[in-house]
Amino acid sequence: MAQLSDTQAIILSAAAQRPEHIALPLPESLRGGAAAKVIGAMLAKGLLEEAEADMRKGEPMWRETGEGHGVTLVATDAGLAAIGIEPDTSAAPEPAPKMRTPREGTKQATLIAMLRTPDGATIEEIMAATGWQSHTVRGAMAGALKKRLGLEVSSEKIEGRGRVYSLPSA
Repeated sequence: MAQLSDTQAIILSAAAQRPEHIALPLPESLRGGAAAKVIGAMLAKGLLEEAEADMRKGEPMWRETGEGHGVTLVATDAGLAAIGIEPDTSAAPEPAPKMRTPREGTKQATLIAMLRTPDGATIEEIMAATGWQSHTVRGAMAGALKKRLGLEVSSEKIEGRGRVYSLPSA
């Protein structure tokens, strides 16, 4: 069993009693940098995980991801086991993690469409289409596409064109 601080045990115990094991709100005494440090450690240990917050259900938000979307914190099976609660395996299988699909007409949708073309796209082409700077394009590919949406972005160097990024076609 993982060694927990008192604060971590309080967060997990509260989450165990909430619908869908949502870990928010945090204890009143935990604010700012201290909250970020505790939550960061719990995420790293796999005791908590980030999931898209369903704003229609009023789920509390840990951080905002942009375009009006947010992330909430959910206790994992490992987190619940760390406080002595075994996962209920008799229930129906857990649904797959919430995977976001981009809304039509957004810059993220434009990025995905460009990467799914047979020729792919260069950073410069994506910058021209979205108005983003190069670091924003790279961040969107690494964060939104790879981590959040689970898409595998590939790249290759093409003579006369430079580095070209692509996604498998849908």
